[in-house]
Amino acid sequence: MRSSSVISSESYPAYNKKKVFKLLRLRFAFLIIVAIFFAQDSDAQRLSFDKGWSFHLGDVPFPVITGHGMSYANAKAGRAWGAAAPEFDDSDWRVLNLPHDWAVDQPFDSTANLSQGYKQRGIGWYRRSFKIDNADHGKYLELQFDGISTFCTIWVNGTLVHRNWCGYTSSYIDITPFAKYGEEINTIAVRVDAIAQEGWWYEGAGMYRHAWLVKRSPVHIVTDGVYAQPVKSNGLWGVPVEVTIENSGKKESSIEVESTLIDPKGKEIVQSRVNAQAASLDKTVASLSLPIANPQLWTLDKPTLYKVRTILKQSGAGIDTLITSCGFRTIRFTADSGFYLNDKRVKLKGTCNHQDHAGIGVAVPNSIWDFRLKKLKEMGVNAYRCSHNPPAAEFLEACDRIGILVMDENRNFNTSPEYMRQMEWMVRRDRNHPSIILWSVFNEEPMAGSENGYEMVRRMNAVVKKLDTTRYVTAAASGGLFAPVNVSQAVDIVGFNYQVENYDRFHKENPTMKMISSEDESALDTRGEYTSDLKKHFLADYDSQTSDWGTTHRVGWKAIAERPFIAGCFVWTGFDYRGEPQPFNWPTASSSFGIMDMCGFPKTAFYIHQAQWVDDRPILHLVPHWTWPVDSIGKKIKIMAMTNADKVKLILNGKEIGEQVVDKYEMNTWEIPYTPGRLEAISYKNGKEVAHFVTETAGKPVKLQLIPDRQTIKGEGWDAVPVTVRVLDAKGLPVENANLPVTFEVQGPGVIIGLGNGNANSHEPDKGNQRSLYNGLAQVILQSAEGGEGKLMLIAKSEGLVNDTVSITVLRAPQIPFVPIQKQLQTLNNWRLSPFFSSRPDPNQKVTDFDQNSWAPVKPGTLQQFVGGSFAIYRTTFRPFKAQSINGGTVILKDVTGSAEVYLDEKLVKVKTSKTKADIEVKFVPGNTEHQLNILIKSSPDSKAGLAGTVIID
Repeated sequence: MRSSSVISSESYPAYNKKKVFKLLRLRFAFLIIVAIFFAQDSDAQRLSFDKGWSFHLGDVPFPVITGHGMSYANAKAGRAWGAAAPEFDDSDWRVLNLPHDWAVDQPFDSTANLSQGYKQRGIGWYRRSFKIDNADHGKYLELQFDGISTFCTIWVNGTLVHRNWCGYTSSYIDITPFAKYGEEINTIAVRVDAIAQEGWWYEGAGMYRHAWLVKRSPVHIVTDGVYAQPVKSNGLWGVPVEVTIENSGKKESSIEVESTLIDPKGKEIVQSRVNAQAASLDKTVASLSLPIANPQLWTLDKPTLYKVRTILKQSGAGIDTLITSCGFRTIRFTADSGFYLNDKRVKLKGTCNHQDHAGIGVAVPNSIWDFRLKKLKEMGVNAYRCSHNPPAAEFLEACDRIGILVMDENRNFNTSPEYMRQMEWMVRRDRNHPSIILWSVFNEEPMAGSENGYEMVRRMNAVVKKLDTTRYVTAAASGGLFAPVNVSQAVDIVGFNYQVENYDRFHKENPTMKMISSEDESALDTRGEYTSDLKKHFLADYDSQTSDWGTTHRVGWKAIAERPFIAGCFVWTGFDYRGEPQPFNWPTASSSFGIMDMCGFPKTAFYIHQAQWVDDRPILHLVPHWTWPVDSIGKKIKIMAMTNADKVKLILNGKEIGEQVVDKYEMNTWEIPYTPGRLEAISYKNGKEVAHFVTETAGKPVKLQLIPDRQTIKGEGWDAVPVTVRVLDAKGLPVENANLPVTFEVQGPGVIIGLGNGNANSHEPDKGNQRSLYNGLAQVILQSAEGGEGKLMLIAKSEGLVNDTVSITVLRAPQIPFVPIQKQLQTLNNWRLSPFFSSRPDPNQKVTDFDQNSWAPVKPGTLQQFVGGSFAIYRTTFRPFKAQSINGGTVILKDVTGSAEVYLDEKLVKVKTSKTKADIEVKFVPGNTEHQLNILIKSSPDSKAGLAGTVIID
């Protein structure tokens, strides 16, 4: 820091000293925070692997294995075929960035599965080439794929390294043994099987969450290896810290583990250290404790987060660092009065949700999680059920920041080793999040009322408790809870799905058991439609229709609110989602259960729950809009008022229609003849006006209007912002029944990544630059360009209307550290080396297919010690990539040491007489035939010679 930037308080009058000291404290805190986040040891890096993947939609068949030589090679490590092979030509594949959901790009197809939103899924391949610096040799290297839908097989440099059997779990792959360094190219191939299904909802297809390359010291903290969940015991707070350490190095190491608790301002509160021994190729666990007096609590209104910085040190130097967020809060469920957060009773007002969004499918940018959660919180939501699978890590981070409680849910009900591993992964990854209060081990399993189900849950509960004793285990059961042996006897909290009629009976028969409504309501509404038309697949948006198993929003909440022994509810669902178009099928492609549509535009249920759940501000809203056709004049229109006040008055064109005492559960309704003009409502609390709502009859559409959710976004290429599109009349009133086509244009540092309008029956593409308004609304999702800065302009046009333009400021932001993209090169790696000969052999001599032993496999880049002779032959075969097949190409043999003769297809094409290191280039003519390359090397006996560098085709 330069001295000119330091402020001296002595140079200011006394009355300014407090301000100066405050400024200095804030500045110091800021520097501490910057130091914490950017003081990463050079041995620890987490690099984004999102950029530059080659993608092919459809399977790439593997060749049929024939003959002894091919069969022998097929059984060996590093010998993959087809698109899994490092040498496979993917030059004509599409190049894209992750996250990627290929299903959302597909057209709607009436022959596809309705549960998957009538989108074909199929099989796809991804490939990526990259280099690893020589300086990273000896480090621990790990690939991380946060989510791939649905099943996947992963190869690294031709070796099959991983299979993942769940589209919602992450894959952590140690690639250290397979890595190549320096100029050698590494290749990852991923085959994704999205024909497989895990759910009965839209699951997307492909590498739809982030990917990472992690580089760590040989002695390091394993991924998800710090458990730092604050606890309060006997009135005292502390953070027990459990650190799992792995040593991929060759020797046992003595290390020091240091953990520091850091408050929200960046101040170090308490520090603890412990010594540990890390055995080679083994793991060890170090335990520390961080006591603290009177921490700031994590609450729904003020979700305060602390950080735990854990450092591994060797000989006093830091070798690995991990920063973990945590929050201080207590949770408690009781059998008679429900849930308590920090010893204050809180009724859980939650929604269940799937993870897809309009326009983007399941490839959801981080900032869209924030958008969705803030919409839910605006409605009064304080809890979220992840239905029915572990969510994205970024989603949980947003819940921590925003202050929403979470039921984290396991996907597969199965206690076999693979599926228990999946559940263990979920708990390990997520157990530091203060937002999580419940682990759910299943949803609606037929075995819930059986001994089999009981035994499975008993085992799952035990596994969860070994990893986390601070939270409760539940299961979302749709029946079977009165069987002699059932899952309720193996959980901490009994979850009820759609069993309103059983609440009282179960509580009476099991008064010590804790209860929650894990899923309820399943009401059906179409946004902006106020008359049901089953032929057109419209459902009136008055909260009047339900599924056969559900209730209205109003009835469902009343059952929860009036029973203190039920901790709360999770309404099905907060948002509409693709798939499950009940009660319809084609052409309806998405659900109607949402309190909001797929874009996050509110339905009537949004305002019903807002009136029921919000108590810190006045709520008042009327439905429907007041713009109806001329032939509706005189016809009765149902008016519904949603308010959290005591009374509500309705006024039409200045004339009072009536005043009603508010029904806090059912809300208030009138039926009045339609007369164009001004419809308004006034609500009162304790006799005083607290809110005023007005809706007016709009004229013809005149002008488009664009409303961004935020005015600024970060220019790092990840940040995204939804923009609402609507149309106004000449007076500036929204035309809420408009259904007009709109075309969009983008200028500046960003792109459109998705479009939607909430219409479950629409088959317009989710990608592109055109979308129709549906009942007055549409949505465009913009994403910043990497390295973007300046004004991102979105222009909306519709024939006959005044255009609108919105300007969003793209702020310069640090580039997200990423793995550099490496252009695919055809590298010849699969060589065989002959025995050493004392006299010159025939360079084109034949080797039988079944002879796998007289010629040894050899890797370019390492010189060979010539023992027992002066001559040796290197041999390989190759088929040129498409471009070289058309244009011809050049084989470049780098750093050939020793004199050499090069034979291409048994013809001598190059001679190198010097024994010193030099490159050799060999041209070949166009054609798609397989070539054989033989190199006869001559060297002095007992000296080193051969292919000292890589061999590539240019």
